[in-house]
Amino acid sequence: MNEADYKELKKGGMMRQKEAGLFSVRLHVVGGQLTAGQLRAIEEAADRFGRGTVHLTSRQGVEIPFVPTDSLAALKEFLSRSGVGVGVCGPTVRTVTACQGCRVCPSGAIDSPALADAVDRQFYGKPVPHKFKVGISGCANNCIKAEENDIGIKGFVQPRWSGNACTFCNISEAVCPTKVVRIPEDSGSVEAVDLAGCIGCGDCIEACPSGAMAEESRGYQIFAGGKFGRIPSLGKKILGILRTPEEVVAAIAAVVDFFRAHGKAKERFGATLRRTGLPALEINIKERMVRNP
Repeated sequence: MNEADYKELKKGGMMRQKEAGLFSVRLHVVGGQLTAGQLRAIEEAADRFGRGTVHLTSRQGVEIPFVPTDSLAALKEFLSRSGVGVGVCGPTVRTVTACQGCRVCPSGAIDSPALADAVDRQFYGKPVPHKFKVGISGCANNCIKAEENDIGIKGFVQPRWSGNACTFCNISEAVCPTKVVRIPEDSGSVEAVDLAGCIGCGDCIEACPSGAMAEESRGYQIFAGGKFGRIPSLGKKILGILRTPEEVVAAIAAVVDFFRAHGKAKERFGATLRRTGLPALEINIKERMVRNP
């Protein structure tokens, strides 16, 4: 196989192994979600075309190793009949990772799998200057490590304090992990609680026995420019709290276009932002979202 042919196969998620003539085939898994039927198809494919094993990747993916070159097309066709596609490699938007979100997890603030599906439908496999990863954490617990992705999303619960309902027990203040919550000392105070710096975990709401600390709204925090690998760097928070999945998808579209316009080949998005500056990205996103609300 010549190098040009291999590069085309790699773009389609078929990665050459160390052992000559064998490939590890990456599958398209969105947010770690697979049906039982898809799992059975993957099992059969691994038995029929590989050596009966699969590899679970660090980004919720599945790979079937030990597939001979002459079985690649048959494997792809077999899996497609069960709704399982092959993955992508190279300079593309990669598979979206996500936690189980508010439909399953008691801590979940947003519907992570639904948002992952929406992002995947619009961006998966699209060309960009270098690999581009999106991860969605449903709450401040951050199981998907939003800041380690080129674009990370984190669910956010905005609390609101009501002095009229407060018994001044200070429980909400005691449980705040960042010590942002500061309840006035007595009921005679009319001073509002300053929640600047809140991480949106919702612990104060859950702990409050009187309902004085209640949920104002839920939303999405966005982080840009993170990665792991050989030289890790954490993404930086951009924009404010977005309120709808549609706003998140629009923001990601603006980010992807910004990367295409300013990124260099084989340059991760974080490196692009170090050249352009984070404010340039935020201005670009805001202008675009104003033009296309």
